[in-house]
Amino acid sequence: MSKRLSSAVAAIALLASATFTQAADLVLYTSQPNEDAQATVDGFMAANPDIKVDWVRDGTTKIMARLMSEIEAGNPGADVLLIADTVTLERMKQAGQLMAYKSPEAANYDASLYDADGTYYSTKLITTGIMYNTAASMKPQRWSDLAKPEAKGLVAMPSPLTSGAALIHAQTLSGVDGLGWDYYKALKENGATAAGGNGGVLKAVATGEKAYGVVVDYLPIREKAKGAPVEFVFPEEGVSAVTEPVAILNTTKHAEAAKKFIDYVLSEKGQDGFLKLGYIPARNGMPVPTGFPARETIKVLPLDAAAALASTDKDLKTFSDIFATN
Repeated sequence: MSKRLSSAVAAIALLASATFTQAADLVLYTSQPNEDAQATVDGFMAANPDIKVDWVRDGTTKIMARLMSEIEAGNPGADVLLIADTVTLERMKQAGQLMAYKSPEAANYDASLYDADGTYYSTKLITTGIMYNTAASMKPQRWSDLAKPEAKGLVAMPSPLTSGAALIHAQTLSGVDGLGWDYYKALKENGATAAGGNGGVLKAVATGEKAYGVVVDYLPIREKAKGAPVEFVFPEEGVSAVTEPVAILNTTKHAEAAKKFIDYVLSEKGQDGFLKLGYIPARNGMPVPTGFPARETIKVLPLDAAAALASTDKDLKTFSDIFATN
């Protein structure tokens, strides 16, 4: 009897332990590059050794298609999202799919970098600017330089139809006086091509196929450090930015662990992890990666996520109409 009782108690304890472990697990859906996602998860688990995180990685468009399909089926696989842009998460907020959480770490962020209701928080600043091959005759300093005769037929850019960052960039510039959609028309008339993602632009300019490119900052800055013949410019008019926001799904069964994940990526330790990966931290008071100018010298152009969401279909059609032959 005593042995059977001891065995039963041990089984109950084991079950309780397994239940606790299961309750502490998190599933992260992310659009970060694989190495970055693994580094983020490793850093979190080192700070929270009682929580195990599994992660699924794909581009924002594909990861969201997967998640929306799962939500439609009533079985979302993610607890936490860390994806490219706030517009996507604003859409989810308006659909009632995100959990509000007021992180104490938000006090260290500009109010423009997180949702006032606490449904999503920016984790970094990934700006889009101009890269050029060092053999190019012109050294561009302004967006308007890419529409000059010196750049005719020599400009590559990612398409908003395939790149979330490119869509945010187009929506941002479309609201800037002196640029707007007329600027994109000028680029088209000057022979600029718009296709694919940022990686293709990087390759085209680094190899000399194109002299100039519109691209996210860290790609050419990393390649320059490796010896590639490229330079990156933060244009005088300002830059657009995607901020890789993080959010909790309202269907999570692991809310406390998810809140810890939010707090970690917003904390100084979590932000230092992004810094080491080569990104500009979103948190105030942090340094910038090697190769970047001082953060206060980078002018980030504003974007209203709710307004951008409302105009997304219209903006995609406008861009598609302008670059219809590309």
